[in-house]
Amino acid sequence: MGEDFYYVGVDVGTGSARAALVTREGQIKTTTEEPLSIWRPKPEHYVQSSTEIWQRCCTAVKRVTRGVQKNQVLGIGFDATCSLVVLDQNFQPVSVTEEGECSQNVVMWMDHRAAEQAARITNTNHRVLSRVGGVMSQEMQPPKLLWLKENLKDSCWDKAAHFFDLPDFLSWKATGSLTRSLCTLVCKWTYCPPEGWDDSFWISVGLEDLLENNFSKIGSVAAPPGSPLGGGLTAEAASDLGLNPGTAVGASLIDAHAGGLGVIGANVSGFNLPCEHQPITSRMAMICGTSTCHLAVSGRALFVPGVWGPYLSAMVPGLWLNEGGQSATGSLIDHVVQGHAAYPQLQQQAQLRGENIYTHLNTHLDSMARSGSAADLLGSSLHVWPDFHGNRSPLADPSLKGMVVGLSLRHTLDDLALLYLATIQALALGTLHILEAMRETGHDISTVFMCGGLSKNRLFVQVQANATGMPVVLPDQMEAVLVGAAVLGACASRGYGTIQVSSPPAIRGVKYAASGPQAGLIRPARWLCELYSHTLQCRVKINLSL
Repeated sequence: MGEDFYYVGVDVGTGSARAALVTREGQIKTTTEEPLSIWRPKPEHYVQSSTEIWQRCCTAVKRVTRGVQKNQVLGIGFDATCSLVVLDQNFQPVSVTEEGECSQNVVMWMDHRAAEQAARITNTNHRVLSRVGGVMSQEMQPPKLLWLKENLKDSCWDKAAHFFDLPDFLSWKATGSLTRSLCTLVCKWTYCPPEGWDDSFWISVGLEDLLENNFSKIGSVAAPPGSPLGGGLTAEAASDLGLNPGTAVGASLIDAHAGGLGVIGANVSGFNLPCEHQPITSRMAMICGTSTCHLAVSGRALFVPGVWGPYLSAMVPGLWLNEGGQSATGSLIDHVVQGHAAYPQLQQQAQLRGENIYTHLNTHLDSMARSGSAADLLGSSLHVWPDFHGNRSPLADPSLKGMVVGLSLRHTLDDLALLYLATIQALALGTLHILEAMRETGHDISTVFMCGGLSKNRLFVQVQANATGMPVVLPDQMEAVLVGAAVLGACASRGYGTIQVSSPPAIRGVKYAASGPQAGLIRPARWLCELYSHTLQCRVKINLSL
């Protein structure tokens, strides 16, 4: 029997760094997770440390590769949140806080300090804004850069020599290569291939100094995801990670896009799904965790108001990507549930039964529903507007706030369960709103492919299916983001060549199935779809009147 070979996928999410050892067939052999610190020095300011992030990645990789020989690992790929990393000319951290703590050099993706700068950039009406739905989000890098220049000029801006998206920081740390990924530059920095940077945009927003030395501070060279970088792992990085020097490293992906890559090309033959005999453009990937990203590809550039993109080759080479999203989903559910007066009671009951609190809430809602009736109907008198952290898509309004209508003075476990349900329904209506915007501009989507932490919550998945009227496919490899990261290493090692070739092995072991014998395929309750569609229409009218 021949020697087994593997790829390593590294995923840096909001609160943890994870690693997986993945076989050439796309099966995860082992995973591990390391926690990350998050600091909030001021409201709307969220920061991290790139030094800590790299250390946690190294610890995770060493743990998952402990049982294999170094020469069995052929490649490694990194994905991460679209956070902003700042380094000086010696590649040392530069603080992004007013307090000047130098280790805190990462402006997190969910940091909303640059709202005013984002609005000013939007008001320029520059042509590059057509690639981000017409509105510059404060979660993208240009407004964050402008905020640093205007508010921390002496302590940060003047000292900074390198600005990285976090995925690119990791690949640089691994290889020493300053080449950026097309995924990060196109999706978060306004880079437009094949032309590249638009000088006039940076001049118009007051960041003309970034043009120096062919944009060396933010990236002069870009490569498609999975492209081999440098000479592979440097000796220092190899020692840090416990791997061989020269191990192939692929150009990175944003975490959501790694998840999209890990699921969107899955083989679903034999399950009578509408997408089975349709191109990949009939699929939407939903990566659901702290926030949610809605990713759809097309063969031509489709401009969707309020939805990011179209981005060429940002996830799948040769295809255009549109990216909708919700800034707070898993975090919103946690916020609503943990802030309720009945939360201690929920914790106690779940602990007695040895259940996760959300599993217990789902079971409780089932018991509240009449026999044979859908839990969805329990939420008819309680409604949530879910934009507690602004609306990313399709309204693209970061100033929006959350709202709950229908509260009473009761604070029982039943009331907590209903508020939890109403929050999940509100998030599903947000997905429907994004889908409708995409369809109006030419997308023809028939099936949802879902991964991420919330995909493990059966109620969340079922309500998404009911609201959208589409089947939701769940992969057997639930950690699809890690598989997507490993695919990057496979590409770089020349084990498969390109993402299109690498993806099928990465999802060959996917098992799909519906409630009952088919546990990974959730079909919608069609009779509820019209109800959700009508509810969305009413909510949009209410929002417009506020």
